[in-house]
Amino acid sequence: MIPVAEPCIGKKEREYVLDCIESGWVSSSGKYILKFEKGFSEYCDTKYGISCSNGTTALHLALLALGIGKGDEVIVPTLTFIATANAVTYTGARPVFVDSDSITWNIDPRKIEEKITTKTKAIIPVHLYGNPCNMDEIMDIAGKYGLYVIEDAAEAHGAKYKGRMVGSIGNMGCFSFYGNKIITTGEGGMITTNEEESADKIAMLRDHAMSKDRKYWHDFIGYNYRMTNLQAALGLAQLENIDNIIEIKRKNARIYSFLLRDVKGITFPREESRDKNVYWMYSVLIEDDYGITRDALMKKLSTEGIDSRPFFYPIHIMPPYRDVGDFPVAEVLSKKGINLPSSAKLNRTEIEKICKVIQKNESFTG
Repeated sequence: MIPVAEPCIGKKEREYVLDCIESGWVSSSGKYILKFEKGFSEYCDTKYGISCSNGTTALHLALLALGIGKGDEVIVPTLTFIATANAVTYTGARPVFVDSDSITWNIDPRKIEEKITTKTKAIIPVHLYGNPCNMDEIMDIAGKYGLYVIEDAAEAHGAKYKGRMVGSIGNMGCFSFYGNKIITTGEGGMITTNEEESADKIAMLRDHAMSKDRKYWHDFIGYNYRMTNLQAALGLAQLENIDNIIEIKRKNARIYSFLLRDVKGITFPREESRDKNVYWMYSVLIEDDYGITRDALMKKLSTEGIDSRPFFYPIHIMPPYRDVGDFPVAEVLSKKGINLPSSAKLNRTEIEKICKVIQKNESFTG
């Protein structure tokens, strides 16, 4: 089976992890945590990087640091992984959903303003599948209404908007290092920011809100959201190879697009001239004139030993967040979208095999 994603783990990762084990510092203290935080913040061109246990807790911590809580509203795209909305709910605030842009598949800035109320405190744009959002328009809206911006960059390590790294444009950026992400720590997350006060508050809250000056003294309710030194050792080695991983993923995206260029009924991922899409997933839409449905194609790929994934369900159709609002673009994207194998370990022969199956849709049934 050709997997949708798999981590690129090599000699350096083994070296650092073994060194961490031999040091005895395998929990939430040690040199690799500090090195990974410093290295990742520098990579993202921010002053601070605060590691945590996963991408969801990164979002939760960012919201808490900004004082968002009960009675507040936070604007999020409906087409994203449910963690974006869940993190808002954890604080007691309410996620307010916005439809997608039909070209970029990200949150549609033109539809944000109509959802803003006196309760709105923040916007969480999600750089979906590695493609940057239109951050200028989002930041302009946030500035107009005095809102915070938290970039959900869980899928977009290394992506750029007008030459700026995602995660460095809003008040904070939140990243995931789950096993299928561009770089991984197995499970893990990071918050990037240029705001010292927020960085200090996040670092405190992730460690049970323990006082920096008085050991085992807690003025606030905190959380055990720490990353381990063992995970950070893996992450640091991954970070040292991130540019190579991204270049391979971008090259593979170009191969996919070239080989599928003449296939009728496929809409390719968009990369605006201003952007650098890192193609966490190589994602396409299967249109009606392709001949069969997205789900039928996924079944055919599976019979040929090729894994794939559908796009996320829009959050507004799921029981915890059911919303009767109008989100036509997100609903169409969700039904048509497919994520093809996108690992940096994928080779051209495998991509050619995948594309040949897609090209032969006239023989499909179902």
